[in-house]
Amino acid sequence: MFLAAYFTTGRIIFIIFFVITFTALAIYSYKKDSKSHQIHYKNAAKNLAIYGGLVFIIFVAIRLLTGH
Repeated sequence: MFLAAYFTTGRIIFIIFFVITFTALAIYSYKKDSKSHQIHYKNAAKNLAIYGGLVFIIFVAIRLLTGH
């Protein structure tokens, strides 16, 4: 009953339309730019894994050294 006041029929229709439109535009934009992504972001996943791993290792080391 509480949520019925917030999710009226018009809002539900808007949410459905927004999600479908946003998803379609995101897919279209990704497909349009996929060739430039392969050129400019060639090793992005590897770099993310390396730097993310370093941040995680530093975080764990600090937690172990300070005892918190």
